[in-house]
Amino acid sequence: MIIFDLDGTLLNSNDLWVDVDLEFLARHHCQVTKEYEEVVTKATFPTAAVYTRDYYQLNLTPEEIMDEWEQLAAHHYRDLVELKAGARALLEQYRGRGEEMALFTACRPKLCQLALHRHNLEGYFSHVVYAEELGLEKHDPRCFEALSHTLGVEPEGCTLLDDSPFNCATAQKAGMHAIGVYDPCYASRWENMKDSCHRFVHSLEELVEG
Repeated sequence: MIIFDLDGTLLNSNDLWVDVDLEFLARHHCQVTKEYEEVVTKATFPTAAVYTRDYYQLNLTPEEIMDEWEQLAAHHYRDLVELKAGARALLEQYRGRGEEMALFTACRPKLCQLALHRHNLEGYFSHVVYAEELGLEKHDPRCFEALSHTLGVEPEGCTLLDDSPFNCATAQKAGMHAIGVYDPCYASRWENMKDSCHRFVHSLEELVEG
């Protein structure tokens, strides 16, 4: 089974989260720090919300923080976010081969569905699995074990495409084949991809044949 990540892999959407973070923190008179960025870029929505509340000592519940993030991001996912180069062609290629495909994302379900609808992608995936519903972070090897159980496929029968070197490394530890996909969000960690996955590409176009 081919498993796609969403943000930064199929979608050019990582930059929008920088804008969402900056707008949210500005609203609450907080300054972004490298320490904060390091944590939230790897976290699921609920974990990031708890961390944000505690880090900045905000008088908000995690649910209120998530709702605000979702409101800020909804316009981007519904109206603006674009596919990465080669994304549709690669999905068509795998579908033409009869490959079963799944989507595994840390994105909020509502935002994910807005993006899938915008680009008419729903029909490509037999499963859409949300990391927050598994209750595990994507950099936790148990997350990919739980994912394979949910999909009904052994890890060794899965290939993950993901822009995060952390997620690729974790998927490998769980027994999956991992393909790293370059995204500027992880440019400073691009060299890590060599040790985090079986193959890495600068663009999905490199995987499209002919």
